[in-house]
Amino acid sequence: MDRVVECVPNFSEGRDRRIIDAITSSMKSRGATVLDVDMGAAANRTVVTMAGEPEAVEAAAFEAIRTAADLIDMASHSGEHPRMGATDVCPFIPVRGVGMDDCVAMARRLGERVGRELGIPVYLYGAAAATPSRNSLAAIRHGEYEGLAAKLLDPAWAPDFGESGFNPKSGATVIGAREFLIAYNINLNTRDRQKAMRIAVRLRTQGGLARSPDGAPLRDPTGKTFRIPGLFRDVRAVGWVIEEYGIAQISINVLNHLATPLHVIYEEAKRLAAQVGVSITGSEVVGLLPEAALLNAGRFYLNRQGLSSGVPRKELVHVAVRSLDVKPFDPDAKVIEYRLDADAQSLTSVTVDDFVDSVSMDSPVPGGGSVAALCGAMGAALAGMAANLTVRRRELSDTHASMKEIAVEAQDLKDAMVRLVTEDSESFEDVMSAFRLRASNDDEKKAKELALESANTRAAQAPLKTLEHCLRLIDLAGEVTRRGYENCLSDAGVATAAALAGAQGAALNVLINARNLKDANEADRFRSQALEGASRAREKAREVLDELTARLADGP
Repeated sequence: MDRVVECVPNFSEGRDRRIIDAITSSMKSRGATVLDVDMGAAANRTVVTMAGEPEAVEAAAFEAIRTAADLIDMASHSGEHPRMGATDVCPFIPVRGVGMDDCVAMARRLGERVGRELGIPVYLYGAAAATPSRNSLAAIRHGEYEGLAAKLLDPAWAPDFGESGFNPKSGATVIGAREFLIAYNINLNTRDRQKAMRIAVRLRTQGGLARSPDGAPLRDPTGKTFRIPGLFRDVRAVGWVIEEYGIAQISINVLNHLATPLHVIYEEAKRLAAQVGVSITGSEVVGLLPEAALLNAGRFYLNRQGLSSGVPRKELVHVAVRSLDVKPFDPDAKVIEYRLDADAQSLTSVTVDDFVDSVSMDSPVPGGGSVAALCGAMGAALAGMAANLTVRRRELSDTHASMKEIAVEAQDLKDAMVRLVTEDSESFEDVMSAFRLRASNDDEKKAKELALESANTRAAQAPLKTLEHCLRLIDLAGEVTRRGYENCLSDAGVATAAALAGAQGAALNVLINARNLKDANEADRFRSQALEGASRAREKAREVLDELTARLADGP
């Protein structure tokens, strides 16, 4: 999936499995993937984690809220956790290929629909909040369900959507958007809770009271306590002892891993631990986390070692897990994108022999567009390899900074074009599916015409992306041929040639798909971009290859 949104709705039911099963089934019926279901009997609350394409997740969230409203009666609900509705809170979280603005728009659309169709008062919170006073979930939920009827009578607390009247069965729902919350624990080689707490106080945003070694608060002559400021944004932390393992632990919620990355917290925790005479013995991730958190950590540790971080994503994840000493950790189970991609069908997941054989059969997919994308991906891999080998050469230290940047960008281009191998074939299959639609009356003919135009547009867009990526790749490979390590210049040259083949092949696929568009202006736009891109690719690649060929032909 290129676009992934997570949604973590909390339901005020943690004891009746049948109700929760009905809610999660309603999510799955709309195409979302349910990743985790955490039922708590004491809190009488269930936290469900689902994810998928934005459209599927938004539809699934509505169905879940509707099902919860049908099956949960808040008038008879009791539990330890603060709550104000059958669906208490429903946040959207950007994971991949979407931004916070997209999640805010989803929250507001869902809130309006829930208020209008289900008659449930809806408050917006977090990044979706309509006013700063409603940014905090705790502020909105203050008074809980028992105080909701009175709260709704206060004009200052009129819901953002839905009626202000009290809905005793469903209560109210809080819908919003926020960054991914990572539950992250750091283990210490001590049972001393005070030492863990002293570290936690420094790490967390709110800081805390300054204390003496015996744990007593420090005071000035007037008796006023001193506060220690927190070091990091969007971090909550507490120190405690896990008796089962016989260790103290710093339990951390990272509310925005982009603002405060895991590796920054971990390295500072190591420094603070040394100050109080203890050591870190590892860390753990509770629940799921986004791939980006590990990729950023992997790049940090490779760069600190003086190595290139332009390596495959799996290697970055491996470096991150080892450097953060996360255990136990199975990326396929813990990384949200990997969980979602586990069942995805990809042309590039087969062997080279199988892929080549499938191309050679009497089937139109995979075809020229997929092969063009694969040419580009292989060229990007070679460019990255040549740049990384250059970084290994001490005598070329003046090129290391630029080569590291090239290696990183080449990896990104490689990953993008690997995805396009499958995307190009999928777009052609969409065209075939549209052709098979019935057209026995005017309405069906119109629907078929629209479906064909949409499918043909996507079929032209996929190779156009390949063309754009190959053009950029020629620039990168060309830089490596000019400044890279002498013994891998031929590799950079092959990368250029592969990029040229990918660009020209992609341009041809744009042109043939543009012929099927009914919108003449759109067709002309695609043709113009394809012809211009192919011409630029030939010109730039010829310059690089002619210069490199002349250099290599002259001998050492």
